[in-house]
Amino acid sequence: MLVTTIPLFAADFGVTSTLIAVAVSAAGLGTLFMDIPAGAFLHRIGLRRAMLTGSGMVAVSTCLIALPIVGFEATIALRVIAGIGTALWGISRHAYIAESIPVSERGQALSMFGGLQRLGTLGGPAVGGILIELAGARVSFLASGLMAAVAFGVALALIPENSAGIRRLSTRHRWLTVRRTVVDNRRDLAAAAAAQTFAQMIRAGRMLIIPLYGYTYLDLSSGQVGAILTVASIFDVVMSIPAGLTMDRFGRKASMVPSFAIMGVGVALIPLTDSFWSLLAASALIGFGNGFGAGSMMTLGADLAPKGATGEFLGLWRVIGDIGMVTGPLLVGVLADVLDLEGSAYALSAVGFGAALIIVFLVRETRVLPDPTPPEPAPRVGA
Repeated sequence: MLVTTIPLFAADFGVTSTLIAVAVSAAGLGTLFMDIPAGAFLHRIGLRRAMLTGSGMVAVSTCLIALPIVGFEATIALRVIAGIGTALWGISRHAYIAESIPVSERGQALSMFGGLQRLGTLGGPAVGGILIELAGARVSFLASGLMAAVAFGVALALIPENSAGIRRLSTRHRWLTVRRTVVDNRRDLAAAAAAQTFAQMIRAGRMLIIPLYGYTYLDLSSGQVGAILTVASIFDVVMSIPAGLTMDRFGRKASMVPSFAIMGVGVALIPLTDSFWSLLAASALIGFGNGFGAGSMMTLGADLAPKGATGEFLGLWRVIGDIGMVTGPLLVGVLADVLDLEGSAYALSAVGFGAALIIVFLVRETRVLPDPTPPEPAPRVGA
């Protein structure tokens, strides 16, 4: 819902493109600062408490932006708080799936998880745009905060108190395990980290450049921009199932490489659009590419995570990705001020192709084939 709201809400304050990008990236900054502490806290406070704390912070901070006394600076501060909550919410769910799903089915599980996250964006941008037109941007923040409150209620009612075995090792041993994993696999992890950063840069940057280009260059309404983002999200969701099947059957790279290359093409087409329909087509192509990589970075992180210290490693992994999520919109905003939106689109497109090339040549395949040996039958009682 806030994909449409935040860029337009920030633009109404009359600030520069760079400051609009800061507003868009503020939640990502909060998540970035909290990723490692959140990963370390999981085995202390438990998955359920992490989910409740995180969703509660998102709900309260987002609803507060709806107050008319909240200005631009306070909005950024509250979005940072929402990002901190998102870190707790996101890592706790990622850790649970990583520890609970067999490796041979991990791609399908995490791509469906990513698809469900994308399902939430199907109507969100359009609803956010319509709410801005009918009642103003602050009502959109209130509605988004209430959705986070619903997530809090679901976690409170349905998540077990101890839902995964995250208390197996002491804190010292868990961090030693992470350190040993990083040192022993430093080359592979460096390449994977670069790919993760570039991938998240184009994913986050597209969420700023599409609304800004439609709003600034094509003079589209907030409702039209929301409709464009919603159509792109439809392709996102539809492609999540084939993405997971591809990752588990043909390898992680078979999904990731086409995903980011197609996104690079789609972003490069944005400066060539001149109407609602042409921007819709370019955005749909970007959504198609992004959907084909649904859950790919989460799957790669889960593949690389050492057993017994999943939360700590995923905290570090999410830091790398969130650096990309923060710098993607900032790259668009800064280049839009220095050059223009067309130049920032081509730069963001190059980032997508860079991610694809790194994955092709430098990132090792992490898919693990299931054991073909059937399990031995259990002995009969009395045998």
